[in-house]
Amino acid sequence: MIFFAAISGRKGESYSLKLSSTARYGLKAMSDLCTYSHNEPVSVSDIASRQNIPVNYLEQLFGKLRRGGLLESVRGAQGGYKLARDAGEISIADILRALGEPVIFGSCQTDRGCENAPLCPTFRLWRKVKGSVDEILETTTLQEIADENISLLEQFESDPEREEVRQKAMRLKEA
Repeated sequence: MIFFAAISGRKGESYSLKLSSTARYGLKAMSDLCTYSHNEPVSVSDIASRQNIPVNYLEQLFGKLRRGGLLESVRGAQGGYKLARDAGEISIADILRALGEPVIFGSCQTDRGCENAPLCPTFRLWRKVKGSVDEILETTTLQEIADENISLLEQFESDPEREEVRQKAMRLKEA
């Protein structure tokens, strides 16, 4: 379950919202799969290596995504995972639902609700915020995220300084 919590700061500081590791890793892995698959299976170990996600954890996430109808597994030496449908038909909300990660703003927005909701001055605010976030997650597709990933990768390839930073990050990750 993704609980978004506003972290307040001093005047002039920004607020932040935090996603669970499951949500972050799942979205990164699905984007990676979409970016590198070219309609061919991609191994979990390749994705885990590129995204710095533990292989065992990623296998668990991909099991959920497969049961959720978003991935297909392919057995054999050239096996791995591929998308079960076109990336343009998979919303970010679909991925979060398959991972079992509903987005919730505060405990009052859960199915259980809150007995103070009718008198709470912030209940409607969080409901509006959740509605806006839900709309973005429902209308943003995996293809859009993968296209952004491809764009970022192309920037690294065409900018020697960025490529140097990427290579350094990869060396640090391997150490």
